[in-house]
Amino acid sequence: MIDVYSWPTPNGHKVHIMLEECGLREGRDWHAHPINIGEGDQFKPEFLKISPNNKIPALVDSQGPDGQPISLFESGAILLYLAGKFGKFMPTDVRGKYEVLQWLMFQMGGVGPMLGQAHHFRLYAPEKIEYAIKRYTNEAQRLYGVIDKRLAHSTWLGGPDYSIADIAVFPWLRGWQGQGITLSDYPHLEAWFNKIAARPAVERGLEILAHLRKTSPAPSAKEREVLYGSTQYQRR
Repeated sequence: MIDVYSWPTPNGHKVHIMLEECGLREGRDWHAHPINIGEGDQFKPEFLKISPNNKIPALVDSQGPDGQPISLFESGAILLYLAGKFGKFMPTDVRGKYEVLQWLMFQMGGVGPMLGQAHHFRLYAPEKIEYAIKRYTNEAQRLYGVIDKRLAHSTWLGGPDYSIADIAVFPWLRGWQGQGITLSDYPHLEAWFNKIAARPAVERGLEILAHLRKTSPAPSAKEREVLYGSTQYQRR
């Protein structure tokens, strides 16, 4: 059994989608355990044992590579582990593998951090800082442009086949409106986005834990302190 400790965020969705795409079903083959990041569940000692950086998602597989349990944190590492375990969504040839890996790293090093900052300063920051809003909105637009250009010449981000690179990037682009993006400005990306969104496994993955998400995007005072205040920076 695979246990995933997660929350309905882009990084959580990556792993939910990957498991469903691999043919597993939540509740039958794997379990999703909610880690309410607004309430501070990510700082509990039992979670820190498997995710020392206090971030979701984290995974525990009772049947690891040597038949013994393995725990993993960092969504990119989890995607790579699952691709290897199930032999899916990663090319077997060396050239194809690195083609996918570079776009996975592009998500982890660029898309996630930069779009996260765009969301923060545009939607969540307690004060509107024009410099920050402009900087991260411009960077979001640049990244969307990079993806659009790639998809003008490639069916999928990592090459001719759907891969963990697509699974990693897609959830981060679902918040395009809050990032200051007009999706129709990027026609190749928009077509790719809609194609992924229509996949049954993606639809299932996005529903996992979704009922726990607040209807209002604005964090409460307590959530703001947990997510962005001194609570976040305590040494543990």
